[in-house]
Amino acid sequence: MRRFTQLFTELDRTKRSGEKLAALERYFRETPPADAAWGLHFLSGKKIKRLAPRPLLRGMIEGLTGLPDWLVGESHEAVGDLAETMALLLPDAADEGFDLPLHQLMRQRLLPMRTLDEASQREMIARTWRELNAEGRFVFNKLITGNFRVGVAATMIVKALAAAADVPVAVMAQRFSGRWEPSAESFMSLMTGQGLGDGSATGSQPYPFFLGYPLEVAVETLGDPRDWIAEWKYDGIRAQVIQRGGHVMIWSRGEELITGAFPEIAQAAALLPSNVVLDGEILAWENERPLPFAALQRRLNRVQVELSLFPEVPVRFIAFDLLEHEGADQRNQPLRDRQTRLQALFTDPAMIDIALAPRVEFASWDELTALQVGVRERGVEGVMLKRADGVYGVGRRRGDWWKWKINPLLLDAVLIYAQAGSGRRSGLFTDYTFGVWSGEGPGRELVPIAKAYSGLTDAEIKEVDRFIRHHTLERHGPVRIVKPELVFELAFQGVQKSGRHKAGWAVRFPRMNRWRKDKSAADADTIDTLRAMAGAAG
Repeated sequence: MRRFTQLFTELDRTKRSGEKLAALERYFRETPPADAAWGLHFLSGKKIKRLAPRPLLRGMIEGLTGLPDWLVGESHEAVGDLAETMALLLPDAADEGFDLPLHQLMRQRLLPMRTLDEASQREMIARTWRELNAEGRFVFNKLITGNFRVGVAATMIVKALAAAADVPVAVMAQRFSGRWEPSAESFMSLMTGQGLGDGSATGSQPYPFFLGYPLEVAVETLGDPRDWIAEWKYDGIRAQVIQRGGHVMIWSRGEELITGAFPEIAQAAALLPSNVVLDGEILAWENERPLPFAALQRRLNRVQVELSLFPEVPVRFIAFDLLEHEGADQRNQPLRDRQTRLQALFTDPAMIDIALAPRVEFASWDELTALQVGVRERGVEGVMLKRADGVYGVGRRRGDWWKWKINPLLLDAVLIYAQAGSGRRSGLFTDYTFGVWSGEGPGRELVPIAKAYSGLTDAEIKEVDRFIRHHTLERHGPVRIVKPELVFELAFQGVQKSGRHKAGWAVRFPRMNRWRKDKSAADADTIDTLRAMAGAAG
């Protein structure tokens, strides 16, 4: 536990990528595999569900410290993070001599806690608090509240693992793809390659996904348009379809096996030649065009899909790349050659639920720009530009794949609710809910349509935080209802119907584009504006 706590502290105290990478590599090199496996589990974003309810933890803190409930509550509000509040309020910590290995903490205490009654939970938590030092308590509290987060990207973790194992990054990325268990055996397989062949794809393993980089310069700066292949950028689920040895697997970019959620795609993939891996996008699809992402959401998070959903939410896999052919890795071949081989696979008319991604034909950048302007009417997000002679890389990098999205939709909305952030923003109100006007006359009200927490400068965040603290109308747990005065221009990619929002509509991928200090709340947009945008987009 001490090594993991030290790593968390090092990562939390620096923004320098080089220092973070060095700390990660040192951890993976020096930590016993059983502990390193659990450390990797949490570092890569995996969590365990909250093990102890907040009231139980708050009651324990009050009992151990003798502090009244209101003071614990005020302390929590000032700090903004329950795990840190508890670590600060607890009595003096244990000395530095005790060290409970992380894998023992998980196996012997945290995981069994789900089945314990409340009295046993209290005893287990109190015992662990007594044994850990102050920093260890903080990390432990993060784990039991299900709120463990650390600021490292997946690509940095893979680089650190590769350095610790002394293998190329591409090999480690391949080993780390797919299902992975927090065990000493799995960690040693990552580090040695034993049980995984030489790092090439085996069994059901997908390849690491290659991601496009946002195009932030004029498209003309990319050079000769003949060096590029253009495709539509769809708004669906990025996935790999794998057909190996007569077995079909579908993996999402989030490394989830989703074969059961899309059985019609799996049936179509069974018609592919054996030992083939396709990269593409799963879309809700009807009348030869994609449906809004909201339609696809009905098929998500399901182990199996009921037959009744098949006609109601039809789907299609749009394939745009060939990663494996006849068992051979194709990623180092030029894109134009990969796509030529891909096209040759689409000969069976029964393979209707898997289709080849159409190319966007253009002879000049001006011609492509004209096509890009009208993409919203096609139900797509923009254009993907891929270097024709480029290889298939790992992760997100500049140069070979660019995503050229349409300009975002814009709407003026009013800040109505606020909640404290997490991590370095835990002491500030940075998570906001925005509303637009619904109704007319005296019955007009603000209805929530979006939550956003990005887009403001640090100085603006502090200014908004001061406003929230001085203009709170009501408090509901961690949420404050704020006097509706501040107007922000929201930028977002689309509009969809939503039964979870009082407005009946929600926006996709919202961010704060600018603070409209020139507008009053009365000047904000209405739900009718949002409906019109949905009609224009659909």
